[in-house]
Amino acid sequence: MGIISWIVLGLLAGIVAKILLPGRDPGGLIGTTIIGVIGAFVGGWISARFLDRPITNEFYDGATWAAAIGGSLVLLVVYRIFFGHSRSR
Repeated sequence: MGIISWIVLGLLAGIVAKILLPGRDPGGLIGTTIIGVIGAFVGGWISARFLDRPITNEFYDGATWAAAIGGSLVLLVVYRIFFGHSRSR
């Protein structure tokens, strides 16, 4: 998979992560999207490095999607913990 595919996958993973963890985010839509893209890269790296599950070159591989969404969820939770109370609601 190329870099453009990872970015598209990250955008979609960020949307899924936002649906699974609804609520207000300090960064809004743009911040959540960036977290999704970074989460896809982090999830893929963790999957390949520590779980001994190399990421395939196929865009429609379920394990690749699960790693991307999982990475996005983790980053979204960490982002909310550190920056969730930085502005008044």
